[in-house]
Amino acid sequence: MYAAIKHLHVLCAVLSGSGFLLQGIWMTRRSPLLDHRVTRVLPHVIDTLFFTSAITLAMLSAQYPFVAPWVTAKVIGLVVYVVLGYIALRGGPTMRIRVFALACALLVFSWIVSVALTKNAAGFLVLTGAF
Repeated sequence: MYAAIKHLHVLCAVLSGSGFLLQGIWMTRRSPLLDHRVTRVLPHVIDTLFFTSAITLAMLSAQYPFVAPWVTAKVIGLVVYVVLGYIALRGGPTMRIRVFALACALLVFSWIVSVALTKNAAGFLVLTGAF
């Protein structure tokens, strides 16, 4: 059961990240597809499955935020990613701010993935010598 949920979680991570990148591209091109009903609904479905599978994995493995440092890092990164994603796709007052927020959100998403792969709270920052 754990393996199936982990595979679902990884699949949702790929779909969520890819979907966000695609929405970011549409945002920079001012595409009407960004406001399509499917584009507004599907990411919420994917992210709900993503979040539910994450909680299930945490419960099954007994690795919780504020107990396991790498899980805490992922949760904090997720909050930063969501805020940046909102600014990029909806809340940024100028295109320059939206594109900057998009780039930062993609960087944070990559860092979250690196934390998950290494199970190290610093993620890819370890490679830079920052931590």
